[in-house]
Amino acid sequence: MSLLVDTSVWSLALRRDGSGESREVMALRAALDGADTVVTTGLILQELLQGFSGPKAKDAIVERFGALPLIQPDRQDHIAAAEVRNLCRRNGVQVGTIDALLIQLCRRYELTLLSTDKDFANAAPYVSFELWGA
Repeated sequence: MSLLVDTSVWSLALRRDGSGESREVMALRAALDGADTVVTTGLILQELLQGFSGPKAKDAIVERFGALPLIQPDRQDHIAAAEVRNLCRRNGVQVGTIDALLIQLCRRYELTLLSTDKDFANAAPYVSFELWGA
């Protein structure tokens, strides 16, 4: 399985206080140990860097993410992500712009999304994509 790991899981995994031992964090650790392939995108890297402060945190994140394959959205992904967001909105589900794009990237690259964000679970009945644990 190939995983796209959302910012919510990375944030828990990178916390210093060790409080991030959720099922999702354990799945991320297993994947990083070779159980699955983990990929990322620039948006997730950017969100993480915006959420952690200090040069040590920045350097550690940049170094860790340097080892992961980076997928990049193209024009068609942005068009499809808008359709994902509009479809969800028509069904009463609010999905953010970045979340819609992550869903689209999962669809395009046949990735499983690993996230603790309930917005993805809310979108799943209306949009076809693989959500870990669903």
